[in-house]
Amino acid sequence: MKEQILQWFSQAPELALAISLLASVLVAVLGVLPSVFITAANLAFFGFWQGTLVSFAGEALGALVSFVLYRKGFRSRTGRALERFPKARRLLDADGREAFVLVLSLRLLPFVPSGLVTFAAAVGKMGLVLFVAASTIGKAPALLLEAWSVYEVSRFGTAGKAILAAAALGLLFWLWRRPKPPKSPEPS
Repeated sequence: MKEQILQWFSQAPELALAISLLASVLVAVLGVLPSVFITAANLAFFGFWQGTLVSFAGEALGALVSFVLYRKGFRSRTGRALERFPKARRLLDADGREAFVLVLSLRLLPFVPSGLVTFAAAVGKMGLVLFVAASTIGKAPALLLEAWSVYEVSRFGTAGKAILAAAALGLLFWLWRRPKPPKSPEPS
C-alpha cells in the first residue's frame, strides 16, 4: 500500500499533501485499517519531520471527520448497543473534563483501537472541540513513536527486515504457545 501511495505522490507531487490527508481521513472513517502505511509513504516522500507533521495533520483531520460522521450517522442507533461494554459506557456518559481525560488517555495507549475511541466519543455526550483537543494531544506521542519506528525499519536492508520479521513471528509463536494462567475458582 505504501508503494501505491508513493506512486500517487510521484505522479502529482503538487497534490501529495492533499492525497495524504484524504487517505488519512479515509483510513480513520473506515476505522479498521492501520495508518502505518500512510506514515511510511509520508516519511519516504516528505522526509522525517515534514512527513511526521503531515501524518499528524492527517490523523487529526481523520479523527475530526470521523467524529462528525459517526455522530450524524450512528448516535441515535448505537448508543444503546454500546451500553453492554462498561469501558465504552464510561466514555458514553462522560462529558467535560472527564471525557477529555478519557480520550487523551485512550489515545496514549497504542493497543486501543482508534476507531473505537472515536466512535464511542461520537455517540456519547462529548463535544467536538474537547474531542479534537484530547484526540490530537493524545495522538502526538504515539505518532512520533510510529514515525520513528517506520523510519528506522525502512532504513534496514533486506537482511534487517528478515531478522525483524523472524523476531516478530517468534514473539507471536511464544505468546500463542505459552501456558495460560489457571482460572481462579468462582467465589461462593
